[in-house]
Amino acid sequence: MTMDKLRIGTAGIPESTKPRSTANAVKRLAELGLKHMEIEFVRGVSMGEATAQIIGELAREYDISLTVHAPYYVNLNSAEAEKIKASKDRIIKAAQAGAWAGATSVTFHAAYYHGDDPEEVYQRVKQHTLDMLERLDKEAIAIRLSPETTGGPSQFGTLEELVRLGRDVPGVYPCVDFSHLFARSLGQFNSYEHFAWALQLIRDNLGEEALKEQHIHLSGIEYGPKGEKRHLPLEETELHYEDVLQALVDFDVAGWLTCESPILEEDALILQTLYNKLYST
Repeated sequence: MTMDKLRIGTAGIPESTKPRSTANAVKRLAELGLKHMEIEFVRGVSMGEATAQIIGELAREYDISLTVHAPYYVNLNSAEAEKIKASKDRIIKAAQAGAWAGATSVTFHAAYYHGDDPEEVYQRVKQHTLDMLERLDKEAIAIRLSPETTGGPSQFGTLEELVRLGRDVPGVYPCVDFSHLFARSLGQFNSYEHFAWALQLIRDNLGEEALKEQHIHLSGIEYGPKGEKRHLPLEETELHYEDVLQALVDFDVAGWLTCESPILEEDALILQTLYNKLYST
């Protein structure tokens, strides 16, 4: 579905949600004036169909869009066949729960290189992605696969790799984590020109429609010699997040922006306020 504007919200349940539950989080986000939540299945998927459907009904009632983050324990380039199967099962399980709730997109960290040739890793990830799409289709699970740009050089998931994957496998778009792009480059990818280049790359290869259904992550981040270390509050980061938002406005990007800050709703509201200001000027 095409959005008119970017919907901004939190990675999981806002800290101020009482009592703490995903259902109450939907209501809390609406109270805060935020528009989106990413359901975090990063430790595993335990949500059943009935609960997911209740969350989906609340999300529609309160006009909160939903995306999903699959478990971290995914590696489509494992040397062990059973680990690849388990990885695909985890992604499919997250996709199923997300689809029950009406989520639009499921993101995941696809693979590690393990010192293998990046082209060989790409071909493996591509084949496993095709396998998962076939399974989603067979099981009538309606949700988009959106592999995420990753935060360190040991991980598969440069923007170029994921844009290529989207070109080779129709219906797959990258989840662009601008914080990861910044951390992976050891702070070099950090200007309006860089962020505009990223969006232009997507537009040129995947079409305007890809910019209208963008799955995005943005927060403060700390990096070290190996890339991403941890998320930070926006006020503590060197990432020029204001320029990210300006590029998103200039390219008329729509979709879903998830804030993964340690102070979830505080920083999500900062991003939303700034985005609305830039959008209206």
